[in-house]
Amino acid sequence: MNLHTTPHNSRTAHTTRGTRTTRTTRRLAALAAVAAMVVAGVQTGSAVATSADGNGDNGGASAAPTTAAALGINSSADRATAIKSAQTETASAAKALKLGGQEKLIVRDVITDARGTVHTRYERTYDGLPVLGGDLVTHTAADGTLKGVDKATDAKIAVASTTPKLKSAAADARKVIWAGHGGKPVLAFETVKTGVQKDGTPSRVHTLTDATTGEKLYSYEAVKTGAGHGQYSGEVEITTTKTDAGFELTDGERGGHKTYDLDQGSSGTGALVTDDDDTWGDGTAGDRQTAAVDAHYGAAKTWDFYKSALGRDGIRGDGQAAYSRVHYGKAYVNAFWDDSCFCMTYGDGEGDKKPLTSLDVAGHEMTHGLTSATADLNYSGESGGLNEATSDILGTSVEFFADNASDAGDYLIGEKIDINGDGTPLRYMDQPSKDGSSADYWDENLGNLDVHHSSGVANHFFYLLAEGSGKKTINGVDYDSPTADGSTLTGIGREKAYQIWYKALSVYMTSTTDYAGARVATEKAATDLFGADGEELKAVSATWAAVNVK
Repeated sequence: MNLHTTPHNSRTAHTTRGTRTTRTTRRLAALAAVAAMVVAGVQTGSAVATSADGNGDNGGASAAPTTAAALGINSSADRATAIKSAQTETASAAKALKLGGQEKLIVRDVITDARGTVHTRYERTYDGLPVLGGDLVTHTAADGTLKGVDKATDAKIAVASTTPKLKSAAADARKVIWAGHGGKPVLAFETVKTGVQKDGTPSRVHTLTDATTGEKLYSYEAVKTGAGHGQYSGEVEITTTKTDAGFELTDGERGGHKTYDLDQGSSGTGALVTDDDDTWGDGTAGDRQTAAVDAHYGAAKTWDFYKSALGRDGIRGDGQAAYSRVHYGKAYVNAFWDDSCFCMTYGDGEGDKKPLTSLDVAGHEMTHGLTSATADLNYSGESGGLNEATSDILGTSVEFFADNASDAGDYLIGEKIDINGDGTPLRYMDQPSKDGSSADYWDENLGNLDVHHSSGVANHFFYLLAEGSGKKTINGVDYDSPTADGSTLTGIGREKAYQIWYKALSVYMTSTTDYAGARVATEKAATDLFGADGEELKAVSATWAAVNVK
């Protein structure tokens, strides 16, 4: 069938759906007061509660009493103003936090929640050098009281010298301070090696090397990958822009998101997808526009979910869209997010017949960008697993939010593309180990797994928190979720679960957060959203215990 669209100038129909202190400096208090003023200009809206079958909150739980404001709705203009104001107060903030004289702060984000608490996310420098793993978030009450601080490291940032004893072999090496993963901060070289991964995905490997001993300290792949399904959105409406020559896939209602056709290339943007009559694709891989429609629609639904359910104005909260590239490479069976282009890219799948351009894939890839803009979880070890799980969690939430009959919400990842060749999904959130590689529960070796498999513990946590344990059927799919301790859990509902996860990600997690840290962050988030005596906080704690994070 044809996939119909509407011009940009028409109204498009779319599915709606710490460190407690008692004293701070006056200037830090002034900063908090300025940032808190953002609340006055915030628009609030209810987070719509829907059940697993779309008819109400599941499991008998009450509808989420919070509004998205509690998560921190700040318009892009208000956020920009708050960031600019906070940057003028970084010297006072550094003094209040008792940082060293050679340390400076750079503001990455400011979020003011419905209670007036200002959450300010900072990067650090030392003697002018970036401190990787030195990020922190302060939480300041509207009256200027510093309520708490979450740091990526508690180590004192100091090195004997910022002059390397060794010379890097790479001409473009960047001199930094490495403070990640709880170790003693050291002077290091950061190098970036580009290339291609085994499956054809672009590669950009960052490596940190001790500038004194030459020891390799840390390495991670900056291009984040994920998998899903394509050609399953059915007949949908998308927002396009009319031009003198016809129409183009530019969504002026959502930050100017554009969709490009790479024509099996692997670099650049390719050609902006255009059409004469504003009727796009035919629902099959034989029409090149079909993949573009699915990608464009998925990006729109993800934007709408961020805006409506999370109160976020785009991936970075600045009202600016990313862009999408379809038809990447030849028979490329994957999709990926790349911070360097701020874009999503999709392959056409096995035999170029199954483009990976579905709702949950779009949500997954765009959420990698969201994670980079917030906690920036290191893409390795336990933090890498949490990074991947965040994309699965919010990508799945997008799929439910869209309420598309052709691609109903489920807790299966990649169930339609048949990557395994036997009709099984790529990942299962109710019991991750069913894929043969992912972990259901935390253990001390979890961080040694590939990030797509260590993500299983957080995926399992989210499913249990939302839906509960045991057997149930949701949108026609059967689930049977176990617990490590044999406990029986009742879910609090998907909407509360994703609100808690997003709040934890956006204001409490840092680049080095591990599973123990994720438990603390989500418990703080549940307290903020639903109160210290709420059933939601009890459920969060019990659910982490059920996946052996104690």
